[in-house]
Amino acid sequence: MTRAAGLERLADFLANEGAEYAGSRNFDLGPERRSTTSTLSPYLRRRLITEAEVVAAAVAAFGDEGAERFVSEVFWRTYFKGHLETHPAAWTGYLALTAEGHERLATEPGLRRTYEAAIEGRTGIDCFDAWALELVETGWLHNHARMWFASIWIFTLRLPWALGAEFFMRHLVDGDPASNTLSWRWVAGLHTRGKHYVAGAENIRRYTDGRFDPVGLDEYPDALDEPMPPREMALPPAGGAEPEGEVALLLHLDDLHPESLPLGTARVARVGGFVAHADGASDLVKAADEAAMADALVRAEAYFGCPASLIEKDWAGSLPIVTAWAPVGPSAMVLPQGCLRLCRAWDEAAWPLATRGYSRLRKAIPRLSLG
Repeated sequence: MTRAAGLERLADFLANEGAEYAGSRNFDLGPERRSTTSTLSPYLRRRLITEAEVVAAAVAAFGDEGAERFVSEVFWRTYFKGHLETHPAAWTGYLALTAEGHERLATEPGLRRTYEAAIEGRTGIDCFDAWALELVETGWLHNHARMWFASIWIFTLRLPWALGAEFFMRHLVDGDPASNTLSWRWVAGLHTRGKHYVAGAENIRRYTDGRFDPVGLDEYPDALDEPMPPREMALPPAGGAEPEGEVALLLHLDDLHPESLPLGTARVARVGGFVAHADGASDLVKAADEAAMADALVRAEAYFGCPASLIEKDWAGSLPIVTAWAPVGPSAMVLPQGCLRLCRAWDEAAWPLATRGYSRLRKAIPRLSLG
C-alpha cells in the first residue's frame, strides 16, 4: 500500500478499464476476473493519491465528457466526507447503534444466530454468502456488491444496519468512515429519508453475469426510519493562521500525501505519524494501514530532509504541531489537542456544497475540477 502502487494502478486503469468504465462499472464479474471499477479507493481513502490528481488524470485521458461518470464517482467520496463533517451525529449515532447492536447479540439468541450466519457466509443466499467470504478473505467487494449486501443484510435478514457497517469497516481495506457510514444509511433509507435501495434477484443475476441466482429476498420492504435525522452543523474552523517558521508535521491515515499540503512558508523540521485503526480491524486492514503510513514517512523524510517516524511521547519537542485536516472518524477522535489543522483547497471548496443531497455538489463539478 504505497503511493507508487496507487499511481501505477491509476495509469493501468486509464490505459485499460477506464475507457469502458461508464458502461461496465455496475458489473461484478467476481474476484477472479478483471475489475470493472478503478480499485483506486484504498489509495484515495488514505490520500496516498489525491482526488485532484486522479480527476485531472482522467480528464486528460478521456476529456470532460469521456471522464464524466468516473469523475462523478470520485466526487461522491468528497460529498460523503463533507456531509459527515457537517452532520457528525451520523457518526456518533452509528457508534452508539453498533454498541447497542452488540448488546442485543449478547441477549437475543435468534439475532445472534442470524448475525453469525451472515458474517460467516452461511445464510443460504448464494450471492450474499459468497460476498461475505470474499470480503473477509480479500478485504474487498465491488461497489455494487456492497449495495446488494447491505440491502440483504437490512431488509431480508433483518439485521441492525450499524452492525453491517461495522463488519465492512473491520474488513474493507478501503474502509472509509464517511463513505461507509453514509452508504449504509442511504441503503437503509435514512440518508435520503424514505428512499432506500432494495436488492432484486433479477438485478443481481444480470450484473453478476449469471454467477448467482438468489432466492428468498425481500424485494418489497419499507425503508427504515429514525426518531431524529442528524442535524446539520457548521463546518468547524481550521487552525487559524498559516503556519510559519519551524514546525513538526503530524501524519494520520486520512491524508498521507504530505508533499502537497498547504504549508505556506513553514519549514518542517520533524515528521511524526500515528495509525488509528478502525475498531476490530482485520489483519489485512491493519497491514494496509501500516504499510501506507510507512510509505508516507519514508517519502516525507526524503521530501522535507528531516527525521520521520511513528510518534512517541514528546516527539515534537517544543515545535508547534501542524497536521492535515482529519475528517470525522477514528483519526479525528484521537488527534492530539492543539494541532494547527490544514484544510486542502479541494475540501474547502467542496464540503460546503455537501450539506444536503449530492446534486448541489454534482452541478459544481466542472468548476471544482478546473479549480
